[in-house]
Amino acid sequence: MEKWYLMTAAVLLGLTVRWTVSLNSYSGAGKPPMFGDYEAQRHWQEITFNLPIKQWYFNSSDNNLQYWGLDYPPLTAYHSFLCAYVAKFINPDWIALHTSRGYESQAHKLFMRATVLIADLLIYIPAVVLYCCCLKEISTKKKIASALCILLYPGLILIDYGHFHLGFALWGVLGVSYDWDLLGSLAFCLAINYKQMELYHSLPFFCFLLGKCFKKGLKGKGLVLLIKLTCTVVASFVLCWLPFFTEREQTLQVLRRLFPVDRGLFEDKVANIWCSFSVFLKIRDILPHHIQIMISFCFTFLSLLPACIKLTLHPSPKGFRFTLVSCALSFFLFSFQVHEKSILLVSLPVCLVLSEIPFMSTWFLLVSTFSMLPLLLKDELLMPSVVTVMAFFIACATSFSMFEKTSEEELQLKCFSTSVRKYFTCFTFLPKIIQHLFLMSVITMILLTMMTVTLDPPQKLPDLFSVLVCFVSCLHFLFFLVYFNIIIMWDSKNGRSQKKIN
Repeated sequence: MEKWYLMTAAVLLGLTVRWTVSLNSYSGAGKPPMFGDYEAQRHWQEITFNLPIKQWYFNSSDNNLQYWGLDYPPLTAYHSFLCAYVAKFINPDWIALHTSRGYESQAHKLFMRATVLIADLLIYIPAVVLYCCCLKEISTKKKIASALCILLYPGLILIDYGHFHLGFALWGVLGVSYDWDLLGSLAFCLAINYKQMELYHSLPFFCFLLGKCFKKGLKGKGLVLLIKLTCTVVASFVLCWLPFFTEREQTLQVLRRLFPVDRGLFEDKVANIWCSFSVFLKIRDILPHHIQIMISFCFTFLSLLPACIKLTLHPSPKGFRFTLVSCALSFFLFSFQVHEKSILLVSLPVCLVLSEIPFMSTWFLLVSTFSMLPLLLKDELLMPSVVTVMAFFIACATSFSMFEKTSEEELQLKCFSTSVRKYFTCFTFLPKIIQHLFLMSVITMILLTMMTVTLDPPQKLPDLFSVLVCFVSCLHFLFFLVYFNIIIMWDSKNGRSQKKIN
């Protein structure tokens, strides 16, 4: 009974921090003509409530797609409609067609945050708590600490607080990890139909479930499972998209809104390889648009291929979790049309391995928050960022004793180091190198943050600090991509050697 009291206290603390930060500010407040992402959420309620469903994704005099037009899948639209229906009973002015643009009031702000909190309580937080409770081979205190640290992760609090698709994705992870494969598949389909960026996680789900089918045998139980999974996926997509399947042009228009390839290779100052490399070579100006798409596809596919093959051949919950990290990071670094916020799709699976590799996971989550510094400063979230980052770091450092867990075993690099030592016997310094890199990383992030906040960039280089943040973060992410792939590729060797010992 005591552990449930402690878990409840941890959840309440996490909720209090999330709610307090979310009420202090919101994106684009008082900044016409677009008013920021907060206005986007309100505007979708206005459109879905006042217009017929066939007009939701089409440009018209009542639905100017240049003003926060819907560009997410049907579940997002349905959720907006549901919130608008509630808003209509409280204050119709909040969703009045045309006249409600840029509407700002304390009551409406409270309503919008309440809709997020309710969705969090129904979807995301229960998934986090259940996942942490199901963690094996760790104490109850560690499970509670894991839940607290995940809920305190700054990225999911500061950036557009309210990521329900990640809640569905987490339910999907829980389902397929504990052999509730049909429920897990359904949950993940809901995640994709809420936000198309969940495609970052799609290949690990596909490979893990396909590997399970192969393992059971495609002439017996495996074939039955494959048919059931196919029916579940097809049925869930058909139900979500049914109103948009009535006409071919309707379906194509929704797809055009979901995948706007005309926007370009990357957006703003995102810490991926294309934006960072453009400092030295203007890829967007040199190469034709279709060549950019092909190159980004090839790099993305090749970077995630080894981990996906490994997962298909050797499906395991641990391999699935780490492949989620690796694939999402490959998509973020190399895919087409990436946004700064997309790093949150990598951060979620990293949160799931926080108890396994606390040192590296905490480091990554700190870097992921730092990579969004230009966006945070744009939304005037410097102070909330500092406070939440400090709270998160202290929680991780004290809960997991992360600085004491930097040995080869704790970093899960023992098998890799052993393999390297067959050729270089002096290869015993990897943990020390990682410790020094962490120290250099933290110092660099602190200095760059202080420079960005206190100094004015040169007139000829107005984006200097933003570009530096982007470039430094990208180098970090490339390092982490290599690290997580090493864990994935050397895991089976570790498993085989352990079986021999047994």
